[in-house]
Amino acid sequence: MRRNLPRRWACLILGGALLMPYMMAGVLVAGVWRGVSPDLLMPIQVGVFLAVLPVVAVTGLFLPVRALEVNAAQGLLGARVEPPPRQARRSWQERRRTAAWFTLHLAVGGLVSGFTLAVVPFTAFTLALPFIGEPMPVMGLTAEPGWPSLLWAAAGVAVLALLVAGAAGAGALLAALAPPLLGPTPAERLAAAEEHARTLAERNRLARELHDSVGHALSVVTLQAAAAGRVLDRDPATARTALAAIEQSARAALEDLDHVLGVLREDHRQSRHESRHEDGEAGEEARRAPQATLADLGALVAASGAEVQQEVGDLSGVPAVVSREAYRILQEALTNAIRHGRGPVRLAAAVQGDDLRLEVSNPGTGRDGGRGRGGGRGGRGVAGMRERVRLLRGDLRAGPDESGWTVSVRLPLRSTP
Repeated sequence: MRRNLPRRWACLILGGALLMPYMMAGVLVAGVWRGVSPDLLMPIQVGVFLAVLPVVAVTGLFLPVRALEVNAAQGLLGARVEPPPRQARRSWQERRRTAAWFTLHLAVGGLVSGFTLAVVPFTAFTLALPFIGEPMPVMGLTAEPGWPSLLWAAAGVAVLALLVAGAAGAGALLAALAPPLLGPTPAERLAAAEEHARTLAERNRLARELHDSVGHALSVVTLQAAAAGRVLDRDPATARTALAAIEQSARAALEDLDHVLGVLREDHRQSRHESRHEDGEAGEEARRAPQATLADLGALVAASGAEVQQEVGDLSGVPAVVSREAYRILQEALTNAIRHGRGPVRLAAAVQGDDLRLEVSNPGTGRDGGRGRGGGRGGRGVAGMRERVRLLRGDLRAGPDESGWTVSVRLPLRSTP
């Protein structure tokens, strides 16, 4: 309390200083109204003080004083005020809270400032009375030399102590009321929570896409590198084809990785409040980076280097969200087929009614029975596909059948993820 008292007193004096223009205007209006010359030195006028408080409240409703008051509460009062989120428009709930705080700050600050201006000189004068040695008028009374002057000095010290106690209590009151009045409103907290949830959802989506893209690229690189090593001496043309597939897959994975890291780096810069305008443009540019859709299926199959029998219908009417998620599902299913299956892969994608149907199958289950680790069947890869399908409110079936191993997916075209 003692350590914060000087700064809190300064905050109260600041409130009194902000009240000064209102009081001067009030005294001027009162003087004109009564037809007398206004006294701009502002003697104690309780009526004017009470009359200007509604004007102060209206000012707090419309002027952007919240940031100033938050800084004053944090720096001078020592209050822990949670910084409010930036919003394009101010809500009336926030306006009312800011107006209430602004009015309270100026009213209490005006009272403490007025008493400070009156009490400090009064105490200094009474303390000088014992040394003057002659009668002096004090507040309509006469202070005689000797013991009466000592009593006046003691009274001055007592009044000063009351002022200090009052200023300490007023500062503590404002410090206690600052967080609920200047902090985020329930609507702002809800908006911040929704924004945080959207950020987490975006990061989860990026993590899934990065897992699918890099996992697919590594599977293709591993398969094609092994094939190139086996045929390098006797069939250089096939080896070159395999090396080209490796190059294309690695380049695509690198582009996806660069995109994800760019978005995450931008989010980190924004969280540190560095160059908000430029960072916002950079982040928006990163989010506008092209994302793979079903229109890129041909490039995906070509980069895989595997023998794929495509049965693809007209997918031009598939919504963008469904198309992006369907591409990632097919990418993961194709990765699993390359990694754990054998023989040609059958890939089918077509619109049937209000649904998008996807199917990837190939004979055999490979050496680990289709249970691969991480991105393998039954591992993180199938779980990732199932999560994407669940978000789009579709159905997924993955498991062995008469043709070997099949991943079958149904995605509603009009579903909201």
